[in-house]
Amino acid sequence: ENEHLHPPLSISVVDWRAFGRSTLVGNHVINSLKQFNYKPPALVPAPTSPTPKVEKKPKQEEPASVIESSSIEVAPEEDVYISIDPEPAPKPPSKKVQEKSKKESKKTMRRSTKRRKRTVADESAENVIDWWSKYYASVEKMKLAKHKETGEFMNIYDNSIPLHGLLSDGVKSLVSGQSETYALATKDVNKKKKVAQMQGILEQQKLATLKIYDKELEGEFGPFDDWVNTFELYRGKASEEDSAPAEERVVGKFKGRFCLYKVAEEDGDYIIPDAGQFKISQGVPPNTPVKVLIRVYIVSATNLHPADPDGKSDPYIVLKLGKTEIKDRDNYIPKQLNPVFGRSFAIQATFPMESLLSIFIYDYDMVGGDDLIGETKIDLENRFYSRHRATCGLPSEYAIDGYNAWRDAMKPTELLTKFCRDNRLDGPHLRPGRITIGDKVFTGKTAFLDDDQMVESYEHLALKILHRWSEIPGIGCKLVPEHIETRTLYHKERPGIDQGQLQMWVDMFPMDMPPPGPAVDISPRKPKGYELRIIIWNTEDVILEDVNFITGQQSSDIYVKGWLKGLEDDKQETDVHYNSLTGEGNFNWRFVFPFNYLPAEKVLVVNKRENIFSLDKTEHKLPAELVLQVWDFETLSSDDFLGTVELDLHGFPRGAKSAKGCNLDMLREGEKISIFQQKRSRGWWPFSKSGELTGKVEAEFHLVTAEEAEKYPVGRARKEPEPLEKPNRPDTSFSWFMNPFKCFFHLIWKNYKKYIIIAFVLLITALFIALLLYTLPGAISTRIVNG
Repeated sequence: ENEHLHPPLSISVVDWRAFGRSTLVGNHVINSLKQFNYKPPALVPAPTSPTPKVEKKPKQEEPASVIESSSIEVAPEEDVYISIDPEPAPKPPSKKVQEKSKKESKKTMRRSTKRRKRTVADESAENVIDWWSKYYASVEKMKLAKHKETGEFMNIYDNSIPLHGLLSDGVKSLVSGQSETYALATKDVNKKKKVAQMQGILEQQKLATLKIYDKELEGEFGPFDDWVNTFELYRGKASEEDSAPAEERVVGKFKGRFCLYKVAEEDGDYIIPDAGQFKISQGVPPNTPVKVLIRVYIVSATNLHPADPDGKSDPYIVLKLGKTEIKDRDNYIPKQLNPVFGRSFAIQATFPMESLLSIFIYDYDMVGGDDLIGETKIDLENRFYSRHRATCGLPSEYAIDGYNAWRDAMKPTELLTKFCRDNRLDGPHLRPGRITIGDKVFTGKTAFLDDDQMVESYEHLALKILHRWSEIPGIGCKLVPEHIETRTLYHKERPGIDQGQLQMWVDMFPMDMPPPGPAVDISPRKPKGYELRIIIWNTEDVILEDVNFITGQQSSDIYVKGWLKGLEDDKQETDVHYNSLTGEGNFNWRFVFPFNYLPAEKVLVVNKRENIFSLDKTEHKLPAELVLQVWDFETLSSDDFLGTVELDLHGFPRGAKSAKGCNLDMLREGEKISIFQQKRSRGWWPFSKSGELTGKVEAEFHLVTAEEAEKYPVGRARKEPEPLEKPNRPDTSFSWFMNPFKCFFHLIWKNYKKYIIIAFVLLITALFIALLLYTLPGAISTRIVNG
């Protein structure tokens, strides 16, 4: 009876050959059998019957959404009612908030309807909802959960879960109401920004999300050994002198299940019960070949170990499953340590012969062999037969089509029926507004409006029950949700050292079942071509850096320079407005910046070579920011920097209507607009240097798509097509180096005209007197001689 005195159990795998010969393949020794002792399941206590409570029937009009808390009540019939209805709707905003919203609506009504219609259309065209929208919403949700755990933000997030069915206006009103509740906190500018960020996160949560694990799926649910154990088979004898690692002695794996039962003893004889009393075979699938369709989705990789001398890598994917090998070498990503693959692969395999999936990340080399960066391995058979159902994750919401379309071969009601049948549960019994399983009644919405007709559907409620399957006593367990797991990559030559992480997931579907839905399209988003057209009209109040050494007047030779961050090679400059005496500059100059942009991620995509020896272009994702600078032109020295303004194209302050209303405060407190929504904007923006106002610029922004730019082209500077008129500059605007006579006329003649005339008269008089004095003696002597 002492467990420590049990003898070890040896597992040996022998290869039987011809003529009765046998060869040992490998063995495994289990030193302790304590973990295999049979433990009878705990008996579920009978439900008590307290004072009966009558539960109100759920209203069919309320939207069904998942909440963490559930109300469980006991009815007179001893059935347990579990309500999956949402919490009460949030209170409407106060009168002050409603008055503010009314004022804002009146202001918006004053604007042109054409602009409003165009803005809404552009938003719907750019914000196309796809799988990546779901992914980024899940990332934001994960960050939100971490911030909530650390308590960094306020409790405004507590009402964010049941808001999936609300419209954006309702979310805005909720956030405004919460912000009024926290009026003391929102007095600070930084906390106002936090509230705005919260509003964006709440609006994103209307999208269906998935679970992102920062570890392997086995780290969350265990090794999936609930139906069978896996033992490694070793060959040879381990010795202290042998320094070879134990992994080199592994020749295979043995999968089996052991269970120790205590045998009853009567009068010194052991009573061996019938084999039917042992439950060891319960839950173990038949050992017959099963054909499976496997879909492998590789989302991205992070922190890959550099494999090239320049500290970068050109990663690509290789899959191995049994005798099947897939090399995705043609789709390598150049010069990236954090590549976004967005690749999916479909493989047909047969369990148990082909069950170990190996995923390799290689570095592409044009000359020589490719280098292995790292690899990870997944035992698919354990996942396939696990009671956690790791074959295909359960989505958070049920949808027939769209970005969140149901892709499993079995619908939620069919899955629920299968679970009840396998676990010998009574049900499920479907009734309007409820599903009964055993003595539990799950209530929720089952009537939905489709094409102006009410349709009865139990799929949504069945999916909610599957997500809460762990609440079923005795047999319940947590089912794998729709997820992305993060697997660590390792290299044999560097054992135990992290070579990077891989975000991925695997779906498995039996071939003898109905065909599953189409594969999820996770291909990376392709950037959209845009063209930003900027017309620099005028400048005002630019500081004067130069001092005329003749006249002592201050002036500046003003010109404006602009570019998009990340596209510094495409810097553009206006011509020079020379000798500006008041800081005013007139240009009428057009900048044209073509760029590639991802609307959903709100980033610029720049592909460029890092150096002249690079064969491939590296992709960079950068924020969409515009830089405008004002400079003072110098002929014989370097130009002087006067000021700059940086505008985020997603949220920059609306330009002032006049130069007088333009100041630095508008950059911090002004109304923010997005050029991707407004398309056009004109106004005055301030230049600053070291926190001081150094000038103002009048500019006009116009954003068009690449197709519109090709259809309606414009010229740079003042060139065709659609040329701009030359600016009406004062006569003093010229370069003294290029126009010396004009410089003499404007800088010397106008200021010293009187003195120049007097000097000229005096000079002529002096010359006349000098000539007179020079010729007078000769004339007198000639007159005397000639008499």
